[in-house]
Amino acid sequence: MAKRNGPGNYERIWETVRHIPHGKVATYGEIAEQSGLPGQPRLVGYALHNLPDGLDVPWHRVINAQGMISLRKKTRGHARQRKLLEEEGVAFRNDRIDFASFGWLRSPKPSFRKTKR
Repeated sequence: MAKRNGPGNYERIWETVRHIPHGKVATYGEIAEQSGLPGQPRLVGYALHNLPDGLDVPWHRVINAQGMISLRKKTRGHARQRKLLEEEGVAFRNDRIDFASFGWLRSPKPSFRKTKR
């Protein structure tokens, strides 16, 4: 599969990230999928890394598939992302975020209870 780079894709990614609600998170892969770029989570990372200053995109709501912040620990960027998420009410447990509680695109699994006839 050829990589699809370019500013048009970045703008699609930024627009998708804008839809993540306050207090919710999504993974790089989920954003790629929602942006029409399946299998390209790294492109999402590149787009967020190249986010122009002043553009209203909640970049901090995008985390890795393990439920963790991808920026290196003990860096200002990591501390800033964690602080922004915590200010929105997102809770960390052992440096991880629970997708069942805070995932944007993850819905609870349906309950299959037997019904009486």
